Amino acid sequence: MARKQFDLIVFDWDGTLMDSTSAIVKCIQASARDLGLPIPHDDDASHVIGLGLHEAMQAVMPNIDPAFYPKMVERYRIHFLSKHHELVLFDGVREMLNELSQDGYFLAVATGKSRVGLNRALNAVGLLSLFDATRCADETFSKPHPAMLQELTRELGQDLKRTVMIGDTTHDLLMASNAGAAAVAVQYGAHPSDQLDACKPLFSAATVGELHQWLATNA
Repeated sequence: MARKQFDLIVFDWDGTLMDSTSAIVKCIQASARDLGLPIPHDDDASHVIGLGLHEAMQAVMPNIDPAFYPKMVERYRIHFLSKHHELVLFDGVREMLNELSQDGYFLAVATGKSRVGLNRALNAVGLLSLFDATRCADETFSKPHPAMLQELTRELGQDLKRTVMIGDTTHDLLMASNAGAAAVAVQYGAHPSDQLDACKPLFSAATVGELHQWLATNA
């Protein structure tokens, strides 16, 4: 059966498939606390989720001595590793991905995580073999630069016009726009729905169930 709109479905990881937004915010704040720096507000810490780790630290704490950024990254990694085993997929994600895979879609991940971090997460939840390709922020340009989507489509021999990016942040949606791909927002992650709506996604899902239903009907 011919696809309705898309052949390749690309997912963000944190806040879209993995329920990790709160843990990331707490780890950023704990890192600042460790170094005696001003502790970012929850909203500010959650806004930088999806960026590469170095870019995220610069964005959340733009006024500190740049010498602290590598230390923030180091402390963040220590804190996040200690919470890693507590993180789980959002309810319904595994079933949605399995169904999409069985229906013959190409599936990919584009994330602000490092390669080591993504592989660890994929392995922990048993999804390492489900995705056809993945891109991480330490391998190419950070979102919202279009490089991740450009590279994924080249690797898989796909067309950006038949590719959709699904994410919980404006960084994800702007990356899709910059690449010439479609974008779908999820409202249960890091960025508030009004900011997501401003990026004019094709659809905005309040739950994984809504996302699954939309993909089944429209993708």
